[in-house]
Amino acid sequence: MLGQLVPCGGGDVIPLQAKKLLVGRRSHCDIKLDFPNVSSHHCELELKDGYWFVRDLGSSNGLKVNGERCTDTVLMPGDELCIAKHSFKIEYEVHAGADLPESENPFARSLMEKAGLEVRRPKRDEPGEVGKPAPKKQTRRVSSEDDFIMDWLND
Repeated sequence: MLGQLVPCGGGDVIPLQAKKLLVGRRSHCDIKLDFPNVSSHHCELELKDGYWFVRDLGSSNGLKVNGERCTDTVLMPGDELCIAKHSFKIEYEVHAGADLPESENPFARSLMEKAGLEVRRPKRDEPGEVGKPAPKKQTRRVSSEDDFIMDWLND
């Protein structure tokens, strides 16, 4: 067993027995939650690098982790996962040597990026970016008509 979901209001514990689990109302889901407010394919749980992650699959009633709405995030041991209105506490052990996920590492992203004001750009040495030339700056001559239009737009 790779962990478990413990219902907060009581009930049967749900064992997490595979590294990727589909959660929803349909009978073919790995974890079947037979409630009308749970979408047919509500979310996906995935164990990556020793940590459980949850990802919303476009559900109607969404996900919350520790009371905050989210679409995808890491689940730390002891976190409360709310699927639609059904709350579970996730329990699992993080193995020694497992790196803290980027979303939980306070130094992994800049404050601007965390606030959604900046997009992370791959570094030159990251795959897919090697040898890619920087885009050329385009320049054009500014006319007095352009100045007039810009002044008019800014007023």
